[in-house]
Amino acid sequence: MKKLIPSLLALTLLALPSLASASTWQVDAAHATVGFEVSHLMISKVRGSFDEVQATLELDEKNLANSKVKATIAASSIDTGNEKRDGHLKSGDFFDVAAHPALTFESTKVKKAGKNKLKVTGNLTIKGVSKPVTLDVTYTDAVKSPFAPIRIRGFTATTTIDRTDWGLTWNKALETGGVLVGEEIAITLSLEFQEEAEAKTASR
Repeated sequence: MKKLIPSLLALTLLALPSLASASTWQVDAAHATVGFEVSHLMISKVRGSFDEVQATLELDEKNLANSKVKATIAASSIDTGNEKRDGHLKSGDFFDVAAHPALTFESTKVKKAGKNKLKVTGNLTIKGVSKPVTLDVTYTDAVKSPFAPIRIRGFTATTTIDRTDWGLTWNKALETGGVLVGEEIAITLSLEFQEEAEAKTASR
């Protein structure tokens, strides 16, 4: 036991530098966009967004692979600029927001992919179904906020998913061939994160 205690102490001291480099960041909801694009009638694109997103980033600046991110998106905040279409998307044919009010993402792996670039893999949950996805992320170096004594960072992330993998299977066949709504969804996130301390005071 006497030999074990020094060993445990040494391991604890070795872990301290990595813990000290970790910091918590919160998304600034006023500067957060979750956008998507999908084919319509096989001839054009419909674009939309989710307007309510919350996200927390545990950032290890010395070893980015140790970083983690969690995000929650309100399904009812979907907006495609058309009230009737938004109502259909909120129904059981698509997101079923009454039964599944949130979409979530939780990272499982962060990998450096070049200067200010990352590959972030995690579980995306939609309509109660969880599937792994990988985000291509570009981020900025931290800068001081002009509105509060904190640092801020910008992140842009993109990915493409097949909506049917998450049970979003509704569609209609076209007389000319093809389907009304594409299955492939292109997703783009543009998020601004603030250090947790005084984060709520910095938004403008």
